[in-house]
Amino acid sequence: MSPQLAGVLQLTALIAALALSYRPLGDYMARVYSSEKHYRPEKWIYRVIGANPAAEMRWPAYLRGVLAFSAVSVLLLYLMQRVQGSLPGSLGFSSIDPDQAFNTAASFVANTNWQSYYGEQAMGHVVQTGGLAVQNFLSAAVGMAVAVALVRGFARSRTGELGNFWADLVRGTVRVLLPIAFLGAIVLVACGAIQNFSGIHSVGQFSGGTQEWNGGAVASQEAIKELGTNGGGYFNANSAHPFENPNPLSNLFEIFLILLIPFALTRTFGRMVGSLKQGYAILGAMGVIWLGFSALMMWTEFAHRGPAFEIAGGAMEGKETRFGIAGSSLFAVATTLTSTGAVNSFHSSYTGFGGGITLLGMQLGEIAPGGVGSGLYGMLIMAVIAVFIAGLMVGRTPEYLGKKIGTRQIQLAACYILVTPALVLGFTAVAMALPTPAGSMTNSGAHGFSEILYAYTSAANNNGSAFAGLNADTQWFNTTLGIAMLLGRFLPMVFVLALAGSLAAQRPVPETAGTLRTDKPLYTGLLVGTILIITGLTYFPALALGPLAEGLAS
Repeated sequence: MSPQLAGVLQLTALIAALALSYRPLGDYMARVYSSEKHYRPEKWIYRVIGANPAAEMRWPAYLRGVLAFSAVSVLLLYLMQRVQGSLPGSLGFSSIDPDQAFNTAASFVANTNWQSYYGEQAMGHVVQTGGLAVQNFLSAAVGMAVAVALVRGFARSRTGELGNFWADLVRGTVRVLLPIAFLGAIVLVACGAIQNFSGIHSVGQFSGGTQEWNGGAVASQEAIKELGTNGGGYFNANSAHPFENPNPLSNLFEIFLILLIPFALTRTFGRMVGSLKQGYAILGAMGVIWLGFSALMMWTEFAHRGPAFEIAGGAMEGKETRFGIAGSSLFAVATTLTSTGAVNSFHSSYTGFGGGITLLGMQLGEIAPGGVGSGLYGMLIMAVIAVFIAGLMVGRTPEYLGKKIGTRQIQLAACYILVTPALVLGFTAVAMALPTPAGSMTNSGAHGFSEILYAYTSAANNNGSAFAGLNADTQWFNTTLGIAMLLGRFLPMVFVLALAGSLAAQRPVPETAGTLRTDKPLYTGLLVGTILIITGLTYFPALALGPLAEGLAS
């Protein structure tokens, strides 16, 4: 079997698995977020945190809940790292330096999971499982809660109430993420991933001495790392490490976990707004972009250029032979089109155009299908903009799901799409202008610029993957990347929730013969075109200086 055919079969199997899970999971999540019943464990949690799950919140109160919970999470995770040396199960590791502790705390709470440290040489069992793994669940649940609040904004009318943040947070964690992650961890253990709390031990005798590894609850953290579109690896090699991702079957299963909830949330959206066709339209836009990127990445990486590529079967530098080009390409596209950040290969070693595809995937806003929750609300923001553009073309007041898209709504949507590019391009420009940050680049020229651009693109878009050619463990990068992560996560949420509140307060607009049908393929095509054009206009100059220049020169 040729590597290309193997890649097509993997892609086909992945699509089939996602299609089989789409309807049951999407409907289940719609019931979870619409139910008025509270399970006993959930009631215990509400008593501990002092929350009333039945109290409806307007968007400012919902936002305060998101920000307060996240701020406390950052503080607690920071403190855990700073006192690690005094904690049991620290494996003898010392406490984390202040700048790196801030960077890591901001990263995991913002669902970015960027790592500027060697996981197996820095974090003990308590911080890994009690700190980082816990935030893998909670940060994902926050994203889902904000997405559901926006969906309620479209579904409700003549009210400013968007639900209860604490109830949405707890339900997303207890009823959705925990059960699926539990089953996922069992599958990964069966595939060969490790799950223990052993200490540091020797794994072999080599000419240069012994090699030592520490054990850990790897399978359980790997499951929620992928399911919650987090990305932080237990080991520095991340999902290229055999303890985290042992074989091609586990690799395909991890890609499935990454895409599972973001795609299924489109059906949840359709159920909650009372029109499954609207969910299918959003799914269609996500699917077209994801399939296009997957095909383009495999074509780029399989393209033979010279005898070395031909002997290796393609561009194998930086890729695991047990995954090959197809498994690596599918993983790279899945992680950069979502906010996952896990890697099973070095993106810095991809071809010039291949590296550009990973960059562009993040710069689209990670909406195809995007992160858990963040992908759906990001795509809905783009849907609002596409409707507005269509309204301008035909001279009608734009409407979406029975809601008028007026001045306030389009201002909020515009602010949403401007925040991340401002952070990415602003921080990249400053880093390239100063002498110290540029000294962290392994490469010069276009590839070196791509390293810097990739780092801030990954941070501001809450992705967390790295180009693997940049020394980011410096005070400058730990601090500025941490700031970019927090602003890139929570500033957009302000505009999303404000938009949800303004939509929920509107009266429904009756559909007429002139209403744009947003559940048809024509609108899906308009939505995809809007996304590509806006991203191209925003980032093309930067991409031209980096991956495009490198690809055309090779």
